[in-house]
Amino acid sequence: FTGNMFIASDNSSPSFKDFTLVMPAVAVGNVGQLAVDLIVSNLNMSRVGHIHTDCLIPMAGNNPYATCKDDAEEIHTPAEVYTAPELKLAVLQIRAPIIQTKNKKFRQLIVSWIKASGFSRTVVLSSSHAYRRDDQQLQGSPVRYLFTPSLLKVSADALKELGWREMERVPAFPGLTDADTEPRLCIPGGGITKGLYTDSCTEDLPLAVLLLFCSEGDNVPDAFTLVNHLNDWLHLLDNPSQETPKWKIPSSWSLLFGSGIPPALF
Repeated sequence: FTGNMFIASDNSSPSFKDFTLVMPAVAVGNVGQLAVDLIVSNLNMSRVGHIHTDCLIPMAGNNPYATCKDDAEEIHTPAEVYTAPELKLAVLQIRAPIIQTKNKKFRQLIVSWIKASGFSRTVVLSSSHAYRRDDQQLQGSPVRYLFTPSLLKVSADALKELGWREMERVPAFPGLTDADTEPRLCIPGGGITKGLYTDSCTEDLPLAVLLLFCSEGDNVPDAFTLVNHLNDWLHLLDNPSQETPKWKIPSSWSLLFGSGIPPALF
């Protein structure tokens, strides 16, 4: 089960030991996936393999990060792994929806791959429906975090310094004050985010969730917001002048909203 889920691109299997893994949850507005696009293309990460799984809707396409004609024709699949070894960074990009009935299976696959690979920490980039926020979630920045206990042990100071807001637990039955309702973690529109987080707590995995409240639409600005927050913590793009870094738009985004209106219509 764990042996053949990661398929390396060439004959040697890369070592991920002590790497940070960044991956998206397929969630509202695809913000996590867009943020991962920004990371892969701006850090010129190279593809080292893919995850073989029947949990994602099967698809294939051309290289989304093509820089020249030669690499444009590579075939790409729904779950691919990229690395920037000098940053000890690996990224899993997921480009297809998870098949509804295989949510749990996919989470288990990811958790066991993370364990087998020896990543030092995993960061899940995600999103949640803005219109489902409760009162306390309407305040301040739209970005929230969740850290598993084992990541908190080693990153508590960094978190303090960042001044991020933790994802609020919300009452199971809002408005019922006398009912014995323990506030719960609720991430509407977040796909496997909550499951992956709770699994990682149970398995004692160092995992962070960084999520943004958003709506469907043009989610490019949301992706920049999320990736800048991530960069404040992990310093992926260096900006010595302390300004917000300049992320280049990935080539794959040229068709994000369709390919324009065909002139033949007029």
